[in-house]
Amino acid sequence: MSAQTVILIFTLVIYMIIIFVFNKARKKYAGGKVGEVINLILVTVALLFIADYAGIMSSYVDREVIDTIKALFRTAGLSFLAYGGVRVADS
Repeated sequence: MSAQTVILIFTLVIYMIIIFVFNKARKKYAGGKVGEVINLILVTVALLFIADYAGIMSSYVDREVIDTIKALFRTAGLSFLAYGGVRVADS
C-alpha cells in the first residue's frame, strides 16, 4: 500500500467522522444560528471531499482537468463557508 493510499484512507475516515458528528448535531440543533453553522460546515466538508477525491478519475480524465476540478471545488467550499459565515454573523 502506497503512502498516497494511506493518506487518502486516513482523510476519508476523517471526512466520515466529521459528516457523522455534524449530521447528528444537525438533527439535535435544527434551526437557529447553530443549525445554519452546522449546515455551512457540512456543505463545506462535502465540497472539500469532492476536491480531495477528484483524483480518482485520473485514469479517465486528463491531469490538468483534475487539477482544475480540485481547485474549483476547494475554492467553492471555502467561498461558501466565507459567504455563509458573513451571512450568519449579519443576522
